[in-house]
Amino acid sequence: MDEITAEYQTEQLAALPPLRVRPKVTVAAKTDLGRLRENNEDKFEFFLPEDEATLATRGLAFVVCDGMGGHAAGQIASELASKTFLDVYYGHPSTEPEPAMRSAVAAANRLVADVAQAVPSRKGMGTTLSALLLIQDQAFTVQIGDSRVYRLRQGTLEQLTRDHSWVEEAVRSRLMTREEAEVHPYRHMLTRAIGNADDPPDVELFDLQAGDVFLLCTDGLTNHVSDESIALTLGTHGPSEAAWRLVQAALADGGSDNCTVLVVRVDALEPVPDAGPSADEGTAGIGRIL
Repeated sequence: MDEITAEYQTEQLAALPPLRVRPKVTVAAKTDLGRLRENNEDKFEFFLPEDEATLATRGLAFVVCDGMGGHAAGQIASELASKTFLDVYYGHPSTEPEPAMRSAVAAANRLVADVAQAVPSRKGMGTTLSALLLIQDQAFTVQIGDSRVYRLRQGTLEQLTRDHSWVEEAVRSRLMTREEAEVHPYRHMLTRAIGNADDPPDVELFDLQAGDVFLLCTDGLTNHVSDESIALTLGTHGPSEAAWRLVQAALADGGSDNCTVLVVRVDALEPVPDAGPSADEGTAGIGRIL
């Protein structure tokens, strides 16, 4: 297997930015086998650093993956992808987060593809990857596949990520309606996945507000629970109870797949003394694609 190395540009190595804002969060997660599967190919990971330098440049990281491939290959793919993403993201020397995110996805992509090629029983394995990074007063999403990141803000639920699936592309091209896509036999066919080394991620930037509640989940939830029910559950219950209730709702509706949810509530954005003003004041509600 080829050694995986990261390529960095000299200009990426610069002075560290100061920590201006410290996000305070409450986190809860739950994963379940479902009612029909024999093994769980979903995976979640998160990392909450405490040192100021890491918080200033990398922040808090949350990842959900949904593996595929059969014969436990999907479980291996999601495990490799989630751990590699975090390792490379936090180990990247750039002071800017976006190059670290893209390098982390590229490394996960190459590793999963190399393992699939080297081990015959794992041929064709892959995984989705949805990540949320909370850096000072900003939120980034990183997306490959059809797992999702949602945000509940002041009672309104918004899907922040776009599914990389055949039916989503068809809906966006106006070849079918959203209602047709939800029952189409190709609704689970992905157009991007970790394990296909040429697939780039979507990276998007959003403002961050105290009171925001984020949900990362695999399609084992969204195949069974509507956005309206998700919004009601997140808005009514704290992260731990919301995570349990969402998974139980998916199981009650049939539990046709592994189901994983990771709930992140932003309790406060604490200013760091003498850190200076926020660089993104006045951008509330704005998201942009990087």
